[in-house]
Amino acid sequence: MSTAPSSRAWLVDFVLLGAIWGASFMFMRAAIGEFGAVPTAAVRVSVGALVLLPLVFARGFGPDLRRFGLRAMAIGVVSAAIPFTLFAYSLHAISTGLSSILNATVPLFGAVVAWAWMGDRPNRSRVLGLVLGFSGVAALAWGPALAGGGASGVTPMSAVLACLLATLCYALGATAVSRFLRQVPSLIPAVGSLMGASLVLIPLAVWHWPQKSPSLLAWAAAVTLGVVCTGLAFILYFRMIDRIGPARALAVTFIVPVFALVYGTLLLGEPLTLTMVLCGAVILLGTALSTGILRLPAAARG
Repeated sequence: MSTAPSSRAWLVDFVLLGAIWGASFMFMRAAIGEFGAVPTAAVRVSVGALVLLPLVFARGFGPDLRRFGLRAMAIGVVSAAIPFTLFAYSLHAISTGLSSILNATVPLFGAVVAWAWMGDRPNRSRVLGLVLGFSGVAALAWGPALAGGGASGVTPMSAVLACLLATLCYALGATAVSRFLRQVPSLIPAVGSLMGASLVLIPLAVWHWPQKSPSLLAWAAAVTLGVVCTGLAFILYFRMIDRIGPARALAVTFIVPVFALVYGTLLLGEPLTLTMVLCGAVILLGTALSTGILRLPAAARG
């Protein structure tokens, strides 16, 4: 692992990954109108698995995949199949910017899961972060950002709840990897989870496949989700973990909404409200405190 302070190569990966994951919401929005939520998620995970699988064998991790693959595939149902589908579902009713802000609560839920499952009791600073973060979510969920109706029978409130359930799944999946796939090369849980998600979602996608064949534009959006926003993004993410460690790599969550909001406002014409900005700032502050990225001064901690 290279963590030399003089090396700043990881900053390029950091910004590029934030830009890619921020764009994933825009590509999901472009695909779901013709594919629907389940087929969109199925194309994403299956294409992503096909992108990463050759890399596993090229790096000599084939034996690790055979040994730990089933475990990783089981985790993939929670860490990929369910959340990718839920985020695609949510975009029928809420903006890409709003969904990306809710996606930033992943570390927040991660702190809760670590507390409940792993016994990692938070200190006062982290408890304050949890309170702030979830208060921001509550204000966002019941605020004017959800005004208006949704498409395909999806209500804005159900879309918000779908996003929050998805982020909880991400947190559960990450904790499961930490507990059951410790010391395993990072590509193995990445590829295994996408393979497991593919096995679950492909049959469901066949059942829910649209009667009208999706356009080339919709196909391009769905495939881009798999190749760039999943396959390439996982390569960048795990390379960052190798270079700077998982705690600092996780901070990419904070810049994803920035890119998503810019894309949504400039390219999709989505409104950017003061409520979204203020609540998003509270959520990010709470997340930073709950994960230990920011800490209260010693006097404030008592």
